[in-house]
Amino acid sequence: MKTRPIFPLLLSMSLPMVISMLVNSLYNIIDSFFVAKISEDAMTSLSLVFPVQNFISATAIGFGIGINAVIAIYLGAGRKEKADIAATQGLALSALHGIVLMIICILIMPAFLSMFTSNKNVVDLGVQYCNIVFTFSPALMLAIAFEKIFQSVGRMKISMFSMLCGCISNIILDPLLIFGVGFFPEMGIKGAALATGIGQVLTLVIYIIAYLRCELPVKLSAKHKRPDGIIAKMYSIGIPATLNLALPSLLISALNGILAAYSQSYVLVLGIYYKLQTFLYLPANGVIQGMRPVISFNYGAGEKERVKKIYRIVLYMTGVILAAGTIICALFPAKLIGLFTENADTIAIGKTALRLICIGFVISAVSVTSSGALEGLGMGIPSLMISLCRFIAIILPLAFFLCKLTGPTGVWNAFWITEVVTALISVFIYRFSVSRQKDLK
Repeated sequence: MKTRPIFPLLLSMSLPMVISMLVNSLYNIIDSFFVAKISEDAMTSLSLVFPVQNFISATAIGFGIGINAVIAIYLGAGRKEKADIAATQGLALSALHGIVLMIICILIMPAFLSMFTSNKNVVDLGVQYCNIVFTFSPALMLAIAFEKIFQSVGRMKISMFSMLCGCISNIILDPLLIFGVGFFPEMGIKGAALATGIGQVLTLVIYIIAYLRCELPVKLSAKHKRPDGIIAKMYSIGIPATLNLALPSLLISALNGILAAYSQSYVLVLGIYYKLQTFLYLPANGVIQGMRPVISFNYGAGEKERVKKIYRIVLYMTGVILAAGTIICALFPAKLIGLFTENADTIAIGKTALRLICIGFVISAVSVTSSGALEGLGMGIPSLMISLCRFIAIILPLAFFLCKLTGPTGVWNAFWITEVVTALISVFIYRFSVSRQKDLK
């Protein structure tokens, strides 16, 4: 972490995460592809459920980032017992988060879905999906907590293997459970939810086996269950990180409200875009995940110059990845939208949307990298400020205003304009925050 050349180190940490997250994003697309074969109503219900599903994942990943950063910082500073406490208490709190969110989200979904559509079939399909998939929330939370613990000590290959197994099982089970192949029952959208849940449980089981069989620098222990100040440190990073990841859910819901006034096709296109965005951005996010434990460890060890180099190299890496995404969306927008619908009008709307939105992909590397680096440095609030600009403060007023001027196309233009403005703001926030950082010791 502290002595190896930075670029090879980042590659060794990031490539397993890029591979696993590419497979995960591929799963998301394949899942939506099979659901779209049920009906356009089923795909629309999945689009409306996505913000809440994303919020649950955001809570798991966000708090996991807090666990990851605190463990890595303490290990860098040579304070192993503190790292053990963070791992133990972080895992227990993740389980609690999963149980609470499972109950709340299942209860609110009928009313939530009814806010965005009057189509009873869409609401019914969405509720059927949620009642199953949200039941697995505790397993998802624990799996992601284990993922972040393994990542914090550099065991990225174990994380990759566990995630791959869960995603691949999902991909295999989707058509079997949705359409009833062989001895499997035909479950429709319920089958898609069950396949997702089984994949999450499998991932958790593999992490538990790996923990029991591997020697790790951190250990879980019941003697560390008593709450102390480390919980506050994890939440101080985890809550802003959760909000960073949950803000897109709020954005999608707000934009759904704006676009629903025009037609359901625009809502569907927005949902499809976010499925595709998952595929395009997750490789960059894989690089960010690989960066976090490295930058945290070096910050804890007081290696400020190395921290600066890590940031610069990751910025170049994410920029290249997002440039590739721009090219794909600009050249093949109709084919990408056509994966999820055969409706010619919807494909035409989506073609315009993708070509406009992708203008901002490359410049967004600045805000994505800055936000991730600040989380790794334990600076949750500055990271949240960047995300608030990117997902709420700029894009929502801009989308509303541009829609009044140019119709629904204004929403698509709001995306790239927001990325340009946020990139400028994030440069200032990152430099200001890092200039004020203090040594952990």
